[in-house]
Amino acid sequence: MNLSSFLKDKILFLLAQSFIIVFLVLMLDVYHISRYATILICLTIVFISFAALAYEYLIRSRYYNRLNKTLESMEQKQYIASLLEAPNFAEAEVLCEILKHVTKAMNDEIASYKISQDEYREYIETWIHEIKIPISCIDLICQNNRNDITKKISEETVRVDSYIEQALYYARSKNVASDYSIRRLSLDSLVKAAVKKHSKQLIGCGAQVKLDNLDYTVYADEKWLDFIIGQIIANSIKYKEDALTLWFSASENQENIILSIRDNGIGISESDLGRVFEKGFTGENGRAFAKSTGIGLYLCKELCNKMYLGLEAQSSVGNGTTIHIIFPKDRQSFLQ
Repeated sequence: MNLSSFLKDKILFLLAQSFIIVFLVLMLDVYHISRYATILICLTIVFISFAALAYEYLIRSRYYNRLNKTLESMEQKQYIASLLEAPNFAEAEVLCEILKHVTKAMNDEIASYKISQDEYREYIETWIHEIKIPISCIDLICQNNRNDITKKISEETVRVDSYIEQALYYARSKNVASDYSIRRLSLDSLVKAAVKKHSKQLIGCGAQVKLDNLDYTVYADEKWLDFIIGQIIANSIKYKEDALTLWFSASENQENIILSIRDNGIGISESDLGRVFEKGFTGENGRAFAKSTGIGLYLCKELCNKMYLGLEAQSSVGNGTTIHIIFPKDRQSFLQ
């Protein structure tokens, strides 16, 4: 609260006081009161008026300044009403009552929205688990009745299963408490398991997979890391140029162990490279070479952030893409 706005609010009071002083001067002159007495009376009125205004301004400015500081220091500003100080002037009492009612209504609305969101997420997770059963049955039927048609159906069910898994992790990405466990893992075993899981797609596109120097131990959630590696493999298949080759290698420095996944695909333009982890971003490749949702790498980044892992991309057009997953060596970083 600044002084100019306060005085502007008190303009009627100041005009009324000015009128009273002029009226008194005229009345006292009519009754032939001494000029010095008239000046003394007017100065007394002016002093009392300005003293009252100064006191009122001090009280109000202190209260509103404390309120602003409290509000600025809060992360969840919707709870400001619970931290309001009891005011000592009527205007603030009215304001506090209004603010408390508005805040309660807003918090009730937020709580209702969160409950609705949690229920919807639980429904999506349940539906995803249920839909996996008929997909598995379709795949089993195709395996038991091998021909060109069932082979194509089987390939499509793999793609459908991949998108369903993506939807499941997207639903869980904002609420990780129930499905999150950091453990000591063998990087070599993780990579081999992910490659085996996607072996049908890799064999189908005639891909070569090369593993090098993966004998490291890392700390991460096994299911989440398997999903991340799977998404990177799927992207390499989607954006391959000729015969796909995938290199998995690991290295270390003083602070981190780095898993590098490199392909010989079409690569990513320099203008798109900085945005590949943004939600919904498809870029030139997504528009020109394949139908893309822009969700896969975004999810990878979100899950890496939850596990305190780094995720970086290096690429240039025509020279393939390298994705680096960075595992901090300090296990305490996962306990923050």
